[in-house]
Amino acid sequence: MTWSQMQPLLEQASWETLIMVGWSTLIAVVLGLPLGVLLVLTDRDGLLQNVLVNKVIGQVVNIGRSMPFIILMVALMSFTRWVTGTTIGSEAAIVPLAIGGIPFFARLVETAVREVDGGLVEAVQSMGGNTWTIVRKVLVPEALPSLIASTTTTVIALIGYSAMAGTVGGGGLGDLAVRYGYQRFEPGFMWITVALLAVAISLIQFAGDYAARTLHRRGGRGGTGPRLRLLKAKEPAAADVSKVA
Repeated sequence: MTWSQMQPLLEQASWETLIMVGWSTLIAVVLGLPLGVLLVLTDRDGLLQNVLVNKVIGQVVNIGRSMPFIILMVALMSFTRWVTGTTIGSEAAIVPLAIGGIPFFARLVETAVREVDGGLVEAVQSMGGNTWTIVRKVLVPEALPSLIASTTTTVIALIGYSAMAGTVGGGGLGDLAVRYGYQRFEPGFMWITVALLAVAISLIQFAGDYAARTLHRRGGRGGTGPRLRLLKAKEPAAADVSKVA
């Protein structure tokens, strides 16, 4: 197969992979972020301590993470057909990709949020901050560099899942590698798709690492931004006390 024949196929497959991974990542982040934060809040000594809720959510997440993606795709075929009207193609692949990505990202979020300095949480509580304020002003901003790194890891995992989805007609580069590289005995075509996936993953990893480092330097976790804001908030109160004295 010549390059002129390969090029349109590769462009179409790359676009399909981009759509699948983009939408599934968006859904995984939107739903996985609150799920991961909730795992921390409802844990023992959490702000919303509820052992039963925590165990239920934890078990659901564990089951979702432990299930091999190819089995998840087959198990969700009826649901995928109900949502998209089909079980073949890139649109259908978004459903199992997103469902597989949600628990994966949620556990990464939980790990990132647990590493936030508890002293900041206690400081905001002492100033009368409620749970929503703590989540919005402390937990998420302080964990942001790690959350960016977690998103990068999730994107890379979903690229691998999308290639696996191609083995059952999910479209994208994985489907192209199987149909042309394996079934039609075009090993050169298959290695080109592998190279494209490797380049894409390398670029995404570089971008994610750069963004995480930049946020960390500008006052993410361990930075002075939140602490300075807390100190500034306490200064007026201290001044009022001195006036009364």
